[in-house]
Amino acid sequence: MENTIKTTKRTAAEKKDLKIRLNRMKGQLEGIIKMVDDDRYTNDIMIQLTAITSASRKIIEVMLEQHLKAVTTGELKKGHKEVIEEVIELTHRL
Repeated sequence: MENTIKTTKRTAAEKKDLKIRLNRMKGQLEGIIKMVDDDRYTNDIMIQLTAITSASRKIIEVMLEQHLKAVTTGELKKGHKEVIEEVIELTHRL
C-alpha cells in the first residue's frame, strides 16, 4: 500500500497570518539563543520561553479552527465519518 501525504489548502490570507506568527516565534527563539550565549538571567529567558509557548498555542488554535471549519466539515458532508476519529486523536495530542 502506498503511503500518501495529506495536504491542506490554505488561502493566501491564512498562509500570510501563519507565516507572520511563525516568523515572530523564530525571531523570539533566535533572541533566546542570544540571551543564553550572553549569560542572561534565567528568569528573563524563561519569560521569553513563556512568550513562545503562548504564541505556539495560539498558532495551534488558529490552525485547529481552520481545519475544523474547512476540512472536517467538508469531509463530514461527504460522509467520511472517520475524520471524527482523526480530530479526536489530534485533540488528545494537544
